[in-house]
Amino acid sequence: MVAMIERIGGLQTQYAPSGYIGLWSRMRNFRRDSLTTALQQRRVIQGTLLRSTIHMVSARDYWLFLAAIRVPRRDWWQRATRHQISEPDMDAAVRALREQLAKGPRRGDELKRILAERGLPSFALGGVAQWLEMVRVPPSGTWEQRKADLYGLAETWTRPTAHAESVGIEHIIRRYLGAFGPASVREIADWGGVPHAKLVPVLAQMSLRHFRDEKGKDLIDLPKAPLPDADTPAPVRFLPTWDATLLVHARRTQILPERYRPLVFNTRTPHSVPTFLIDGAVAGTWRVDGGRVELKPFEPIPRSVKREVDDEAERLAAFFR
Repeated sequence: MVAMIERIGGLQTQYAPSGYIGLWSRMRNFRRDSLTTALQQRRVIQGTLLRSTIHMVSARDYWLFLAAIRVPRRDWWQRATRHQISEPDMDAAVRALREQLAKGPRRGDELKRILAERGLPSFALGGVAQWLEMVRVPPSGTWEQRKADLYGLAETWTRPTAHAESVGIEHIIRRYLGAFGPASVREIADWGGVPHAKLVPVLAQMSLRHFRDEKGKDLIDLPKAPLPDADTPAPVRFLPTWDATLLVHARRTQILPERYRPLVFNTRTPHSVPTFLIDGAVAGTWRVDGGRVELKPFEPIPRSVKREVDDEAERLAAFFR
């Protein structure tokens, strides 16, 4: 299971069950308790990582990802909150929360109260998280307790490993290509939340395969990455919210047809909605109601795959029970 999480570049988990459903969709005989146990055993770490969003990654990937994104995410925060919080105030907030977390995990509301006592708004916690590496401590942020609001110091939760930024960036490139390649450099940058300019010198030192897409655009991939034949069948799959397969960096793949994009991503659902795929493309949405998986197809489901869709929906319903 940990190897699978690495294989797909981590799991985006603002909504904790999304990680569980994402693994269920990709693995045979996946059990919910196996992921919860891996989090408790610290083999899987949950924290703010790629694109400054919550992810579950392997303990090995955690520090490598941080090495790549540490500076870019701090730069992003400073741009986003310019003139709202001074640097001395942020430094003081980081010291205060580090002191508290050194005593053990703390709830988010408690950390926000500490910030309020220093005259800082609650959103400053998001800024502190860019300087003070914190993890979400289980059982919070799991299937059983879905609110990921119990924080701990990463350096005490999992053994710290120092990596140069360039090493972290190369690791992010390899993880993205392993999950989604062939891809453009821009797609990798968008996924990792790392500026394009930081990737270029690292890519120049790597041995990669090069391709051209239909428009002549350069695509790169790992040297021995498999390339399935165009007629390789794509089985029905159910995806959760936040699944990276549907994010804008993967737009070129047409997994999410453009005519359906407003139905999946819009101002009401910036996090997306649960979707199901037929023949490798989004064909509708789903939700669980009364122990059943209800489908809302965007177009009539072809008779040739109706049984497969229904069987997979029943399998997912059983996973929720």
